[in-house]
Amino acid sequence: MHSEACKALKKQGYQFITPNSSAAVKPCMWNKRALRGGEMCYKAQFYGIESHRCVQMTPTLKCNQQCLFCWRSFEHEVVEEEECPPDVIIENLRRVQKKALSGYKVSPYVAPERFAEALDPTMVAISLSGEPTCYSRLPELVDGLNAEGYTTFLVSNGTRPDVLARCRPYQTYVSLDAPDRETYLSLCRPKEDYWDRIHESLAGLRERRSAIRTTVVRGYNDFSPEGYAAIYQDSGARFVEVKGYMYLGYSRNRLQREQMPEHREIRAFSEKIAEHCDYVIRDESPVSRVVCLERKI
Repeated sequence: MHSEACKALKKQGYQFITPNSSAAVKPCMWNKRALRGGEMCYKAQFYGIESHRCVQMTPTLKCNQQCLFCWRSFEHEVVEEEECPPDVIIENLRRVQKKALSGYKVSPYVAPERFAEALDPTMVAISLSGEPTCYSRLPELVDGLNAEGYTTFLVSNGTRPDVLARCRPYQTYVSLDAPDRETYLSLCRPKEDYWDRIHESLAGLRERRSAIRTTVVRGYNDFSPEGYAAIYQDSGARFVEVKGYMYLGYSRNRLQREQMPEHREIRAFSEKIAEHCDYVIRDESPVSRVVCLERKI
């Protein structure tokens, strides 16, 4: 991996599984907050996940889109990399997570029993950065994590439905960030037009525990609730998360703070979507500006 990219990402808190691959772990803000006895993330509220026992990781930093709202750095794009074998990733996850959290062991705000739990993770979120389906051995990695007893969440942009179809995580997330092709191309800036492939991925959610995530950017894709509703309806996904764009990281180089919607806007938009499909609002987290909808049974 390019040394400048590696240095920049290490400064941001990335812990790489091996020196030559871009497989990496980085504890999220909610993991650290929960470790100190604070709030857990909305996934705990919606799905019962313990944030301090969750490993946020990725097997690759490669991505085939450059979404305007993405917090990662396109300036440190990984062009070439050595793929890390699934067994090596799995064997080293706990070690790397422990290294990332080592400074919290002596913190007066972290209870010893809570720290011990954090070093015994039960959940792996394949969602850190990059597009996981660009990793050639993703199905094998997911199967291996499942076999180790982890609860696995896989977050994908849906551009490689053939790979997603072979993955069996506990929950599959697919992003849908536009109600139409034109908006998708301008907001997500894919290397190719993957709009039809995304629809294929969404159709594959019908037979698995799944969620669609829509990141709403004010002035870009916050329209046509009926368009989103129709796509959700056709997908068969159990859950939909409508989430406001957060003005964070490198996205601040591409968007303005004004593009970050308030939670009341996300709630109102979700209500409009629900009017046009068989989904109802199940829960919400104002601090994360996200509303969870669930399909009526």
